[in-house]
Amino acid sequence: DMTANMAMLAVFLGMSLTLGLGGLAFAGGGRPKRFGRRLELLRERHSTSQEVMAQVQMRRIVSARTDGKFDNFIKRFVPRPAELRSRLDRTGRTITVERYASICAILTASVFIGLEIAGTPVLLAVFAALAVGIGLPHKVVGSMISRRTAAFTNRFPDAIDLLVRGLRSGLPVSESLSVVGKELPDPVGMEFRMVSDKIRIGRTMEQALQEMALRVRTAEFQFFVITLSIQRETGGNLAETLHNLGSVLRNRSQMKLKIKSMSSESKASAYILGSMPALVALIVTLANPNYLAGFLVDPRLMIAAGAGAVWMSIGAFIMAKMIAFEI
Repeated sequence: DMTANMAMLAVFLGMSLTLGLGGLAFAGGGRPKRFGRRLELLRERHSTSQEVMAQVQMRRIVSARTDGKFDNFIKRFVPRPAELRSRLDRTGRTITVERYASICAILTASVFIGLEIAGTPVLLAVFAALAVGIGLPHKVVGSMISRRTAAFTNRFPDAIDLLVRGLRSGLPVSESLSVVGKELPDPVGMEFRMVSDKIRIGRTMEQALQEMALRVRTAEFQFFVITLSIQRETGGNLAETLHNLGSVLRNRSQMKLKIKSMSSESKASAYILGSMPALVALIVTLANPNYLAGFLVDPRLMIAAGAGAVWMSIGAFIMAKMIAFEI
C-alpha cells in the first residue's frame, strides 16, 4: 500500500512538473513576438531620445493601472497588495502580484493533493500545504531581494566615485547620474537609469531619488539621498562631500566583512544544530521506514513533533539574533 501511494505521488508530481514547464514554455508568446520585445527593450535602454523615454514611462503607468478581471479577482484575496507589489519590485524583475498569488495558490493545492494521495491526515496536509505554498515563495522572493541588495551595496561606492569624477569634470548632477546609469552594470546601472529617465520627463531629482530609496531600502543609499538634500539646501562642494561619503561606505563595507568572518563559526554551529533533527529523522526513515510512521497518524505524536519544531524555531531565532550585528 505504501509503495502504491508513493508511486501515485511520483506520478502526480511528474504531471505537475510537466504542466508547469509547458505553461512556462507557452506563456511568453511566439518567437517573433519575443524577438520584437527584446529589440524594443534594447532600443529603450540605449536610446537618449526624450520621446522614447516618455513612451517608456507612459507604458509603465498604463500597465500598472490596467488590470483584467482575473487580476482584480485575485487581488481580493491578497492582503495588503500595495506592500506586496513594493516587495516584488525590489527583486528587480517583472513579477506581478497576480502571478505571485497564482503561484502560491497552485503550489498550495499541489502540495495538499500530493499529501492526500500519500495518505496524510487532512489537518496536517492543510497546514503543510499552507506552509509550503505561502512560505516557499516568500522565502524565494526574500532571497532574490537580498541578493540584489547585496549586489547594489557592493557596487554603490563605485557609482559614487564615478559621480564624483563627473562633477569634478564640470558635469551637472543630472548628467552625472545618467553617466552612472550607462557605465555601471545592473542593478546599480538600472536604478540610476530609472532616476535619469524620470528626471527627463519632468520629475524632480528629490522625488526620483526618494522613489529609488523606497525600492532599494539600504542605509548606504539613504546616506546618499540625505547628503544631496543637505547640499542643495546649504551649498558647498558636492564632489568633496560625496568623495568623503564613498570612503565612509567602503570602510563600512569592510567592517561588515570583518564581522561576517568573525561570526562564521557561530553561524556554522547554528546551521549544524538546526539541521540535526531533520537529518537524524531522514536517516532513521531510510533505515526503518515504519519507525517514524506514527508521527503521521497518531495525534499525540503530531503534537509532540509540533512542540519540538516550535522549540527548535525559538532556539534558531535566538542564535540568529546573537550573531546579528548592526553597523
